[in-house]
Amino acid sequence: MLVFLLALAAPALVAWLGRSAFWVLALGPAAAAGYAIAQTGRVLDGDFPEQSISWVPGLELSIDFRLDHLSWLMLLVVGGVGALVLLYCSAYFSRDALGTGRFAAVLTAFAGAMIGLVTADDLLMLFVFWELTTVFSYLLIGHYADRKASRRAAMQAIVVTTAGGLAMLVGLIVLGVAAGTWRISEVVAAPPTGAAAVVAAVCLLAGAATKSALVPFHFWLPAAMAAPTPVSAYLHAAAMVKAGVYLVARFAPALADLPVWRWSVVLLGGGTLLLGGYRALRQHDLKLVLAFGTVSQLGLIVLLLGLGSQSLALAGLALLGAHAMFKATLFLVVGAIDVATGTRDLRRLTGLWRTMPITTGAGVLATVSMIGVPVTTGYVAKEAALEGLWHDVTHGAGAVEWIAFAAVVVGSALTVAYGLRFAWGAFATKAVPDDAASPTPVRRQAWLLVAPPATLALLGVALAFLPATGESLLAPHAALYPAGEPGHLVIWAGFTPVLAITAAVLIAGAVLFWQRTRIERWQSTLPSVTGADVVYRRSMRRLDDLAADVTAFTQRGSLPFYLGIVLVVLAVAPGAVIASGLLRGTTVPVDVVPWDEPAQAAVVAIVVVAAVLATRARRRLKAVLLVGVVGYANAALFLLHGAPDLALTQVLCETVTLVVMVLVMRRLPPYFTDRPLATSRWVRLALAATSGLAIMGLTVAAPLARVATPISVDFPGEAVEFGGGHNIVNIILVDIRAWDTVGEISVLLVAATGVASLVFLRQRSGEVLRLSRAPDPQRSQSHDRTVWLAAGSTLAPERRSVMFEVVTRTIFHSMVVFGLFLLFSGHNAPGGGFAAGLMVGIALAVRYLAGGRYELGEALPVQPGLLLGTGLFLSAGVGLAALLLGHEVLESFIVDLYVPVLGKIHLVTSLFFDVGVMLVVVGLVLDLLRTLGAEIDRQGELSSAELAEAGVNR
Repeated sequence: MLVFLLALAAPALVAWLGRSAFWVLALGPAAAAGYAIAQTGRVLDGDFPEQSISWVPGLELSIDFRLDHLSWLMLLVVGGVGALVLLYCSAYFSRDALGTGRFAAVLTAFAGAMIGLVTADDLLMLFVFWELTTVFSYLLIGHYADRKASRRAAMQAIVVTTAGGLAMLVGLIVLGVAAGTWRISEVVAAPPTGAAAVVAAVCLLAGAATKSALVPFHFWLPAAMAAPTPVSAYLHAAAMVKAGVYLVARFAPALADLPVWRWSVVLLGGGTLLLGGYRALRQHDLKLVLAFGTVSQLGLIVLLLGLGSQSLALAGLALLGAHAMFKATLFLVVGAIDVATGTRDLRRLTGLWRTMPITTGAGVLATVSMIGVPVTTGYVAKEAALEGLWHDVTHGAGAVEWIAFAAVVVGSALTVAYGLRFAWGAFATKAVPDDAASPTPVRRQAWLLVAPPATLALLGVALAFLPATGESLLAPHAALYPAGEPGHLVIWAGFTPVLAITAAVLIAGAVLFWQRTRIERWQSTLPSVTGADVVYRRSMRRLDDLAADVTAFTQRGSLPFYLGIVLVVLAVAPGAVIASGLLRGTTVPVDVVPWDEPAQAAVVAIVVVAAVLATRARRRLKAVLLVGVVGYANAALFLLHGAPDLALTQVLCETVTLVVMVLVMRRLPPYFTDRPLATSRWVRLALAATSGLAIMGLTVAAPLARVATPISVDFPGEAVEFGGGHNIVNIILVDIRAWDTVGEISVLLVAATGVASLVFLRQRSGEVLRLSRAPDPQRSQSHDRTVWLAAGSTLAPERRSVMFEVVTRTIFHSMVVFGLFLLFSGHNAPGGGFAAGLMVGIALAVRYLAGGRYELGEALPVQPGLLLGTGLFLSAGVGLAALLLGHEVLESFIVDLYVPVLGKIHLVTSLFFDVGVMLVVVGLVLDLLRTLGAEIDRQGELSSAELAEAGVNR
């Protein structure tokens, strides 16, 4: 929680403290690492810290966190490296760098998401944090949004990792359903078997392959080097790509017995190990050397952690920690070199070991750890890996173990070669080619560009001398694996065959580096094979072409066509089910009562006639009015059925809708089309009748399918007991189903924004049109003794109606007062915040229609956004207030007071929620009047002026 709070505060902290804000932000990941260290004793004893928060008790869903041996290791990596990277950022970015606040916020939030991912003990929460890391990594990779390479790399990364995440979600759901629990620890302890386990294994490995850049999804990681170097050091070396490794390590104890898991792991891990190492041998950009090296190392770690052997799992966990230290160090070193020299091209760099001795020392220590030179953590981990593989292949292992052994030996030799290539290219004194520019002079380095990588490099050596401690911390998780002998971590195992293999690997790698020029020439002579990145780009282009073709066929630009398709599907889908039931005789017979009283039949007749005439209408205004008749007649039906609250809301909604549609039609042709509609009228009429019959049948049949008692039977009692009122409709909106209402008013806010974006041709003005801003102030000053509307005189004389102005002046305030009455009486009588907002909105519409856009500003001189935002904040704030007081979200409280003069007052806190609903509705109507009314008026005046000017010019 602390990390996410710091992420929210990051922009303000950067604006206040500048680059020093990264020091404060580093406290979040550092606190996570400190917590892991503080809990080391409990983790060793098997007393794992756990926390469970009830989420959806009815579905037995909860938010669970657990710190076991694997989570402990990952929390140290994520927190410790994250804190050092944030400190590094304070010196990496210049003081005037753009977007530093946003970058700081996203990087800190990413650290929080990774902390949640590695400690989550719930399958669904694991997926939530997994996808959060995907989104945050997309933002971080695309930090330099003005660069095409950054945008392309970010999009590529999010497409690939999101696809894998969705596949992983399927696997998690299969696991949870098959195991009967969503707790990860319980699933691993008692995993499912059979087809469910196979499907889950394949899906989980697909997610891990995309996240950890395994073949064939390896191409997104080198492209992501377009991100700032701290992002590469954290996301692509220590954190994000380790999420896939963590997924394999977490579920391998449960699924490693499956042949599909073992073969997938050896092919994915071994292939990635070899391909990444091979590609790293021909790179000239230091970051790309490390990027392909990271791909290779990730393949190695996944191979070790996924094969299912206890000894290999221990080696994989040790290599996971070692890799975080040496690869983060190397990326940070590259960042320091880039800042100091202005280049990452190893062909231009020379002699940096003299001018950057501390950076060189850190880079060399990290390199020797990466290639497995003794007395480093990388050596300890790789010796344990080779020892485990050698034991397997010499004790009757199968093809999987032999393939894994060969891949590790060859891949380790490649690692030595590209590791030496990196160290030589970055620090050695060498001749610069004549066709290359001379090296940029080294500038003075800030100590924060040196201290973090140096710290990690020294840790990579120091921890190698504590192999027994590392084994005691990591072996318990390795012991969960189903096969093999327990492994050991040692810094010196004596003269063994594995030591000879290590020496042979180092010698072979050194020879490859020595013959680097010939190797590069040999690589260039090989036939060009279509790479995965090319396949990805071609696939995306084909997908875009397909989408364009489908869109061209379906999106024809005809609203009647779109509506017709919707209605046809609506009529065919439920209609076919109902018709088939009738034909088979399985539909439950129902006694349909035509009407309760003749007045209902008369109203229905009005609805039918108006609907038929609307389908035949050619004039837009006529169709709108006929549809309005249908709406008002439906309100009458509500009233006749004893639902005055619904009838009131229907009347008010219909009125506002009519006003809005009339405003829109001012800019539309009077007729729908100039073509004869003799044929299409009958088609529309038939479609309307079919849709109506299908919906009527569905309305009759749907209640018959109910198999349980509806919860609505308890609403009358709950309305009085919990809601403190007798108007069930209103209490449902503001109390029983208040969350639904919050969602609905949020949609209203979005709708208002969308309408405005379609109408305003320029940026929306922050000014409210008042009488003082009228275009002709002298014209607005009336010398009449009686001014019915303040801005009425701003209208052209032919647009004024004295009668309308008099009526508006008379009823406006009464309508507003009636709206407030509906608000306060809605808890026990027809009304409520929604109806009150509509009533006030209609009053504003009347004021606008009578006096024009300046009159609207005089009626309510505030911005619609203020009303919309305040209303949404007030409605949601009621829920937050109850939560802060220790109650349920949006829980209502009943307060009975006695106030002198006023007498007894029955107050329910949901009234404030209702006030928020009213403000949102008023804001929506005001925004519609400003956009579809005032703004269209302004555009019309401009068009008239432009036409007049054009006529004069002619």
